[in-house]
Amino acid sequence: MSNLQSQQLIQNISALLDNARKNVVAVISHTMVLTYYEIGRMIVEDEQNGENRAEYGKSILKDLSLHLTGRFGKGFSVENLDRMRFFYRTYSHQISSTLLTNSQNSSVQHVDPVSFNLSWSHYLKLMRIKDEHERKFYEIESFKNNWSLRELQRQYDSALYARLSLSKNKEEILQLSEKGQIIEKPKDFIKDPYILEFLGLPERSNYSENDLESELINKLEHFLLELGTGFTFVARQNRITFDEKHFKIDLVFYNRILKCFVLIDLKIGELKHQDIGQMQMYVNFYDREVKLVDENKTVGIILCQDKSEALVRYTLPEDNEQIFASKYLTVLPSKEDFVHILNADH
Repeated sequence: MSNLQSQQLIQNISALLDNARKNVVAVISHTMVLTYYEIGRMIVEDEQNGENRAEYGKSILKDLSLHLTGRFGKGFSVENLDRMRFFYRTYSHQISSTLLTNSQNSSVQHVDPVSFNLSWSHYLKLMRIKDEHERKFYEIESFKNNWSLRELQRQYDSALYARLSLSKNKEEILQLSEKGQIIEKPKDFIKDPYILEFLGLPERSNYSENDLESELINKLEHFLLELGTGFTFVARQNRITFDEKHFKIDLVFYNRILKCFVLIDLKIGELKHQDIGQMQMYVNFYDREVKLVDENKTVGIILCQDKSEALVRYTLPEDNEQIFASKYLTVLPSKEDFVHILNADH
């Protein structure tokens, strides 16, 4: 066997084993979540049979913790058992059906395996979200986008659900909780504000537009997460030329879902009507000279520190679906500040 064949064989077998290990981990994680749900169900149903439920609940959790820890090791503290109980109470009404397995060897009730697709760590975070619609949204998006726990936490902290809900009616907000984010037109992926706390830049500092652009490129993976589903990076400082004049577009992306280019211009300070006119020129150039016949119209996003809603509204046409101006924040606001920011701008 040649060295090339040997290397290929090693790579193929290694890939097979890596994939098998991932599958084993996924199965173990899924089984653990289902098991914890069942433990929670059994505790709740047993409590309901007790005369003094509050006192009975405390007592049974202590007894269970001692017994299970002695037999199965760590992971069954009173606190963790209480989490399993809360997990069942949170999700039991979302389960449309359960499968009963009544074999001779087992009388355990099993939950439909399609009900839970995330890790136990994800559900520990999710079940602390009180609003059911918001919780469902983050659950769907975590699974669809394969968010790590850290990514889920970051999206929740940056109020993704609230930002996407701003421009939607009640029916569309309900759809967010049933299907997650559906991207059918450019407005569906636009956020206002964009949260760029991952850059580590202080709020209202004297950094330049070039500094901001450089940090976004350095943290491109984080920026793509903030932009949303379907974005790929194309170019930085993309030069376009006509009439012997040169212009540079700060950042160029492509959205694979809508099949369109997305141009981003960065502005320090307050947005001016000239900035909108400049972006309109960039978008027109891309539509006429760059995009292919089967691609959709180019989208332009101006990211600025401050803007006048009236200026944007009267500069752009009423049927505008291509040019958007959004604020950006380099510091993650507190929950109270977030409410104020969102209500003030909308």
